[in-house]
This record gives sequence, C-alpha cells and structure tokens, in this order.
Amino acid sequence: MNIHDFYIKRCIELAKNGLGTTYPNPMVGSVIVANGKIIGEGYTSPAGQNHAEVNAIQAVKDTTLLKEATIYVTLEPCSHFGKTPPCADLIIENKIPNVVIGTLDTNEKVCGRGVKKLLEAGCNVTIGVLEDECKEINKRFFTFHEKKRPYIILKWAESSDGFVSPIQTDERKPVWITEEISRQLVHKWRAEEHAILAGTTTVIKDNPKLNTRHWKGNSPTRIIIDKELKIQRESNVWDDSQSTIFIIDNTTDTPKKGYKNTTFETVNFKNNLAEEITAVLYKNNIQSIIIEGGSKTLQTFINSNLWDEARVFEGNAIFKEGTKAPKLTPSTLITKKTLGSDSLKIYKNY
Repeated sequence: MNIHDFYIKRCIELAKNGLGTTYPNPMVGSVIVANGKIIGEGYTSPAGQNHAEVNAIQAVKDTTLLKEATIYVTLEPCSHFGKTPPCADLIIENKIPNVVIGTLDTNEKVCGRGVKKLLEAGCNVTIGVLEDECKEINKRFFTFHEKKRPYIILKWAESSDGFVSPIQTDERKPVWITEEISRQLVHKWRAEEHAILAGTTTVIKDNPKLNTRHWKGNSPTRIIIDKELKIQRESNVWDDSQSTIFIIDNTTDTPKKGYKNTTFETVNFKNNLAEEITAVLYKNNIQSIIIEGGSKTLQTFINSNLWDEARVFEGNAIFKEGTKAPKLTPSTLITKKTLGSDSLKIYKNY
C-alpha cells in the first residue's frame, strides 16, 4: 500500500462515523499529515455544522505545520457557500500546499470547481486515490446527484418456505419471522437511511411505527403509500411524531387538519408508480430510502428495476400459506451471514 492509499483509507474510516447524520451533505473524512505524522483529522458533522476539512484543520495544534502539510480528503472540497463557507477556500487560506482527493464531487454545485480553485491558488492536487472505495461510502449521495433519485434499499423477512406473512392474523401487529438480534439490526439500518417506505396493506395489518426505538439514532422520514387515505387515523403513522409523507392519488383530497410533521404528495397511480414515487422523493431531497414492505410494494420497485440493494432475512418459521415473498430480478449476492437462527443475504442490483 502506497502512502496516499494509507491515508485515504484512514479518511474512509473517519467518514463512516457520519453515516445517517450528514444529510443532505455527503460523508467525508479528512486527515492532515506533516513530517510523516498525522497532525489533524476529522469527519463531516451533522448538516449545517463543520465539514470534514474544517474539523481536521481545527484539530491541528501547531498551525505553523499547515504550510508544509498534505491534506487528504475522500471527496473533492466544496467550492460554494451553503450553510458553511467553502472548504477549498479554507485550505487556501491556511496555505496547505498539497491536497490529495479520493474522488471528485459530481454535485453540480461543485463538480471540479473545488479542484479548479485549489489549482489556481497554486496547490499541488492529486485526484483518484482509492476512488472506488470513496464512491462506495457515498453511494447514496452519488446516486441522488447522478440518477436524480434516492439510493433504494429493499428489505424483507421471509419464512423458510418463502412467505412474508401468514394468510391472516387476528391483531394489528407484525408477525415476527426473525429473532430479536435481526430486528435490532433493522433499527440500526433505519438510523442510517434518510427515509423508510411502507405500503397501505402493511400499515393497515401491522400498524408499524417505522422508527428507531431499538437503536440510538435519527428516525427516518416515513413515506406511506396510501392512494385513497384508507389507513386508520389512530394508526401510528398518523401520530405526527416524526417527519412523514403520505403518497396519495392525484384524485384524493388531502386532510384539512394541519400537521406539524406530516405532509401529502400526489402522484398518478395509473402511471409507473415506482417512478412516480422516486420523483417525489427526489423533489423532497431524500437521498436514501429503505423499503420495508409489503410484498406488492417491494415487487413494484423490483419490476421497475428501481432498486440498488436488497437485504433479505430468512427465519425458521413455516407458514405453508400466506403472502409470497418478492422475487428479485437477476442480481449479485454480496454477503451471506448467520444471525442466531436467522440467515441474511444482501444483494446488489448490478
């Protein structure tokens, strides 16, 4: 491993600390090196606060060393004013002579402008170090800006005989297929994503909260498909406790009652529903979403080839009949692991 790879790898490790907290900003890690030693490092703070480069520079105790240092960063330093000043300007102001960048930023507000500023200021700039790895940690950010839609994760649990639920239940609550360790992992995943989506039937049958009560972290924005607003108003998704968007048909009237955290978006259910929904999500700046059901909703996105990753649990339950699990289109199995008596397979849509 060469020296640039070594320090960018450390930047990647730092960047991951921001998972689920930096939206709409990307996760970025930064390391500053002088005389063969790390003198400062940082990662992106929650939105509206310091970017990685700022935190790294502020961590340097002897600032005189900056004039002979190299700053490493996973993503091209920003060049525009947002909620914080441009990081490229800060690097120039501190006279840091060498800048090593993992990958360029494809956000049209940056997209090479940060590098241009640095070069014009006389900095030595190296681009494309562990580029694939740097893109992977910001797959949500890149998907949003390049494909104009969120990064889409499908998630479901199925019985050992291929059903996501039995034929009927007597109560409005989930029928658990997996063990508690798997269910806690799902809450961790929820904290990592910008939004979570469920369909009408799942909400009516299970009355889910769709929050992160079993994991410390932000609860995602709830996206609820409810064409005609059939879901009972006493349901948890109507409690206005977290940001919630109802997707309704363009012929359905929105409620007159005002809500603080609940809004309504209309789509044409006669069109390609997955495409209609992803357009709404992009409009609302949703960079990633985990789709938790039900089977019909999941299959809608699969059939439209609008998904990036699928996380599929299999438990020991046997239902014999019920709602069949979705069927994936051709995909690549990335990971297979065991969690207690459950198995988890993760697929990528390549």
